[in-house]
Amino acid sequence: MSRQALRKTGVLLVNLGSPASTKIGDVRRFLREFLGDPRVVNLPRPLWWLILNLFILPFRPKKSAHAYRAIWTEQGSPLIVFTRRLAEKLAARLAGTDIQVEYAMRYGKPALAEKLAEFKQNGVEDIVVVPLYPQYSSTTTASIFDVVAEVFVGWRHLPSLRFIGEFHQHPAYIRAVADSVRAHWAEHGRADCLLMSFHGLPAKLTELGDPYFYQCQATAKRIAEQLDLAEDQWRLVFQSRFGRAEWLKPYCVEVLAELPTQGIRNIDVLCPGFSVDCLETLEEIAIANREIFLEAGGETYRYIPALNDSDAHVEVMQALIETAR
Repeated sequence: MSRQALRKTGVLLVNLGSPASTKIGDVRRFLREFLGDPRVVNLPRPLWWLILNLFILPFRPKKSAHAYRAIWTEQGSPLIVFTRRLAEKLAARLAGTDIQVEYAMRYGKPALAEKLAEFKQNGVEDIVVVPLYPQYSSTTTASIFDVVAEVFVGWRHLPSLRFIGEFHQHPAYIRAVADSVRAHWAEHGRADCLLMSFHGLPAKLTELGDPYFYQCQATAKRIAEQLDLAEDQWRLVFQSRFGRAEWLKPYCVEVLAELPTQGIRNIDVLCPGFSVDCLETLEEIAIANREIFLEAGGETYRYIPALNDSDAHVEVMQALIETAR
């Protein structure tokens, strides 16, 4: 048997991460690691250190802990629960092959560096890293690559690496998301408008070469085409604006407040930038933004869940891995 036939492949699904619990101390530790990443906040480090440690970490964790409690499950953080289940289902789908499937978090546990070390200990020589971000951004995808590169610097024998930087237009992903919308419509009926909301970023990043904005546009357009939606039947917006700088537009909260004045009082909301539901989708989009829309005169607001640990999502991951190998 050849050496190539004996090579082991490790697939690592990587998500953003979550606090270990809803305790304020755990939330503070998570925010310190997350917001301390230079990729996440693009400000001069001395200035940001002062803002983070003097104005954010002393106060923000209490508010964030309250938000996490609103969506926490008996099994823990939804983001971690769904990511773990997705990895387990993918592993079961690939049982009997030479592929070992694990999951990791960029911030918090299970740590990305620790999972890579486990691969090395288990003799894995081919590694496929799949950031669970359909659209590439320097603030998310690149940060995962930073950790992988940092870990590999300390390895004498480097494995082969396939890093899936984005899958924003992959046919399997677009089809799976479109099918989830159709299933939602079949069960609940179809609203006046499908609002596709993506995580916001400072507009300056696009000027600096980050392709995220254009990839979000491409994803939304492909999904609309799959669903045969006319231009007036869907909107693209960006959520989670922070600070005073200009962020990607149109802003989700402003559009939600305007739609009822335009006669659109029943909407479905989809977040195609999230493979797995998390605090942002379950608390901000599904709860807080719903109140904004209803208070503005809206009547029906339904959030369409992410793919999470669905069989369709497992098929998407399998398709990505087959492409990468």
